[in-house]
Amino acid sequence: MKALVLALASLAAAATARAADPPPLVLDGKIALGKVSGRIDHLAVDPEHRRLFVAELGNDTVGVVDLKGGTVQHRIKGLREPQGVGYVAATDTLYAANAKDGAVMLYRGEALAPAGRIDLKDDADNVRVDAAAGRVYVGYGSGALAVIDAKTHTPLADIPLKAHPESFQLDPASGRIYVNVPDAHEIAVVDRAAQKQVGAWRVPEAGANFPMALDTEGKRVLTVFRHPPLLVALDAATGAIAAKIGTCGDSDDVFVDAKRKRVYVSCGAGFIEVFAAEGDGYRSLARLPTASGARTALFVPALDRLYLAVRATASEPAAIWVYRPQP
Repeated sequence: MKALVLALASLAAAATARAADPPPLVLDGKIALGKVSGRIDHLAVDPEHRRLFVAELGNDTVGVVDLKGGTVQHRIKGLREPQGVGYVAATDTLYAANAKDGAVMLYRGEALAPAGRIDLKDDADNVRVDAAAGRVYVGYGSGALAVIDAKTHTPLADIPLKAHPESFQLDPASGRIYVNVPDAHEIAVVDRAAQKQVGAWRVPEAGANFPMALDTEGKRVLTVFRHPPLLVALDAATGAIAAKIGTCGDSDDVFVDAKRKRVYVSCGAGFIEVFAAEGDGYRSLARLPTASGARTALFVPALDRLYLAVRATASEPAAIWVYRPQP
């Protein structure tokens, strides 16, 4: 009996200690976006000048947030459902990809003066920048990645895919691009040098793979599925499933915090889920409540902050919620 009492006391003490542990993310503040209506899509950052770019899809605008002052310093108007944004530091140029007309609009300098337009015709979406090679990649249409010269803003090539691409990531180590193609029920593997798809990975009984991140240290591709809600890690060389675990619903972004060996998943169901890498798998550290529909985010290692886009409600304006990882 005494041993049982001691064991129960030990378990209770451990549970109390866990409950007293600080949360892995702390809400540091909220930056109001002003009169912004409707859905907010992806984010990009200019870390040197501390500017955050917000694709305000439902508002046909891109908000430019001063992260130092915590205010909106500028708003680019007249866009057509901007979905993706990307920033090229070498030329101080912002790329804004529009869903409605497929145009990629360019803006340059501190004033973000108009600097050109690239017509991709249909559903321009996620933007990724290869700073080392001077290339910008944009997913668009019924299935392609556009390759753009970052210096001349000239389209160089199209890489065909089987359906519209969602999140994709550039792997600097292998020269591959990994692309979520949910309507084709696959992760496409693209050879960047050859500019063509060379493989297709599938996860049985899982669909709607929208968010993706790379764990470069662990040599894994992390993809989050919505049906059912699963975080899946695949070997970056072979596509073999290395680990999978349930997560929150309606996810649209996932990030790797290499410093803390964590994964952050932002979900429209109203949560950010934080996972710790443990051995070959993952353990949920916390499922932090946010706001319904807040599914797009950006983790910026250089600033050590996670920025969450929260759309307007009847009681609160649209805002960027700023989270600080700890410890």
